[in-house]
Amino acid sequence: MTTAFYPGSFDPMTNGHLDVLVQALNVASKVIVAIGIHPGKTPLFSFEERAELIRQSLGESLPERAGDIAIVAFGNLVVDAAREHGATLLVRGLRDGTDLDYEMQMAGMNRQMAPDIQTLFLPAGTASRPITATLVRQIASMGGDVSAFVPEAVYRALQAKHKA
Repeated sequence: MTTAFYPGSFDPMTNGHLDVLVQALNVASKVIVAIGIHPGKTPLFSFEERAELIRQSLGESLPERAGDIAIVAFGNLVVDAAREHGATLLVRGLRDGTDLDYEMQMAGMNRQMAPDIQTLFLPAGTASRPITATLVRQIASMGGDVSAFVPEAVYRALQAKHKA
C-alpha cells in the first residue's frame, strides 16, 4: 500500500489542485492531503473549511475514491510531516517551467533530508495550468466569476464568503 503526501495551502482548492489529487490517487492507494498552517498568514478559509471543501470536491469528482484520502494540518518541514504519516511519495503539481525550476530545488533539498521519500511531479491539465489560488481569491474578492477555476463546492463557499 503506497501512501502519498500532497502538501499545499489549498486556500481555496482549485481545479488544478483537484486534478493533481485525482492523478495522485491513480498512483497511490492513499493520499494524505496536508494543509500547511503558517502562523504569520491569515487564510481566507480556516483549516476546517478547507478540509471540508477538499472532501466535498473529491466527493463530487471521484466519489468512489473519497475514502482513500486523509486530510491533516502541518506546520513543520514537509518531509518530516510526510514521515509522521507514513508517506513514501511526496506529490507536487507542475503548471509550467517556472514551477519545475522551483520544485526541482525543493525536491533536491528534500531528497538530501529524506532519501526515503520520493518526489512525484504531476503535470497540471491544460485547462488548469493558469489557475492559482491567489488569483482565484483576488478575482472572487472583486466580484469576478471564478466558477471555471474551482470545484462547485468551492465556488459556493467563495460566494458565501464574499457576501458576508
